[in-house]
Amino acid sequence: MSGSTPLEGRRALITGASRGIGKATAIALARAGASVAVAYSAHPESAEALVESLRADHAATAVALGADLAEPAAAAGLVEQTIAALGGLDIVVNNAGITRDNLAMRLTDDDWDAVIAIDLTAAFHICRAALRPMLRQRFGRIVNVSSIAGVIGNAGQANYSAAKAGLIGLTKSLAREVASRDITVNAVAPGFIDTEMTTTLSAAIRASAVAAIPKARMGTADEVASAIAFLVMPESGYITGHVLHVDGGLAA
Repeated sequence: MSGSTPLEGRRALITGASRGIGKATAIALARAGASVAVAYSAHPESAEALVESLRADHAATAVALGADLAEPAAAAGLVEQTIAALGGLDIVVNNAGITRDNLAMRLTDDDWDAVIAIDLTAAFHICRAALRPMLRQRFGRIVNVSSIAGVIGNAGQANYSAAKAGLIGLTKSLAREVASRDITVNAVAPGFIDTEMTTTLSAAIRASAVAAIPKARMGTADEVASAIAFLVMPESGYITGHVLHVDGGLAA
């Protein structure tokens, strides 16, 4: 592998990759030489456009794969589709996530179940399916995209915070289970990141959020993608079970 393409020959699956952090991650890994499966549940046109740009700008092997991650069979099937399309699987980035914010006493059962299903359970299903080929080949890199809300909590996000905290527990347990097979499992915990998910916030809420951040600004999707890319690079092979905060000091 050359210095400029340290991920050459590696095959990566990224969920929620049609936009935001997932899109930035797909670009970062393709730039580093990886073949990329751009997984999406919505915005197929964005996923296809990203695949075309990865092929054109980085000469990357890239495919777009649609799946409803709320369905357990679809999550496992996504791993199978990736292996069929790319010839194997070395890297998984569980980035897909949704929010249904409200005060806990006002959260409906559906609000709770939907967020847990996508943000936590789907990640488990993908990890479980991906670990089978990774264990056989004695290599793998898994990065779960948690949130600073899963570390310190956030009012109005009991469901989201619980799911993202659960993702950290999943990460640490899996890391202990598979480390001896050269499979690392880490998480990143982004803070307030300027993506499509946060553009829906009111100006007042955004200003309040920025005021609480020591860096005094929101982060970018590229900054989170750089952290994810770092965790799957060859030189990071001794890092596992770690939660890397990308939050401008919010949880310091």
